Amino acid sequence: MREIVRPVFAAFGVACLAVAMTAASNSGAFAQAKQQQMAPPAKQPAQAAPAAQDQAPPIKQIALTDKQVDGALAAAKEMDPITAKLAENAKPDPKIIAQLEGIAKKNGFASYDEYNSVVDNISLVLGGFDPQTKKYVGPEAVLKAQIAQVQADKQMSAKDKKEALADLNEALKSPPPAVENKGNIDLVTKSYDKLMEEFGGSDEN
Repeated sequence: MREIVRPVFAAFGVACLAVAMTAASNSGAFAQAKQQQMAPPAKQPAQAAPAAQDQAPPIKQIALTDKQVDGALAAAKEMDPITAKLAENAKPDPKIIAQLEGIAKKNGFASYDEYNSVVDNISLVLGGFDPQTKKYVGPEAVLKAQIAQVQADKQMSAKDKKEALADLNEALKSPPPAVENKGNIDLVTKSYDKLMEEFGGSDEN
């Protein structure tokens, strides 16, 4: 399925988990976040088999522009109805590919691949934001904050807490790559709410 659409958080699913957990309420945060990680909401412009996360290539980091960020938001809203209907393991459909290419070009991208590259870079930055303060702190800080939050949560069951801590500590061993283009952080900050709504994975299924 990755021939058509790449998972937005393909190279750093743990960051998505951490962001979703922070955005979720303290009680039951892990369960909700895990559901979001295992089954990306239709709002995301990409769906893929879970195994694809382990096989995803490293993100090619680029310096984003305001135009690219605005274009990604506009394109994603048009692509959502199309990608939401795609089955996880479906074979590439030339008609779907043509549709996505057309939407990407209509919104200022040279190709759908360029659109995906921009979305990957946006998502990489989003993974390092603390949703409560809406400030960039880095993915490791987000994960550490989540570990502390889970440890302090008295409403989680012992089983959920143990599972959450195991996943978070495992994620901490191999965090997402650092953002190379620091200007991207400022761009994402300016449109944080819109970008999280579209690409953050916190919408209802």
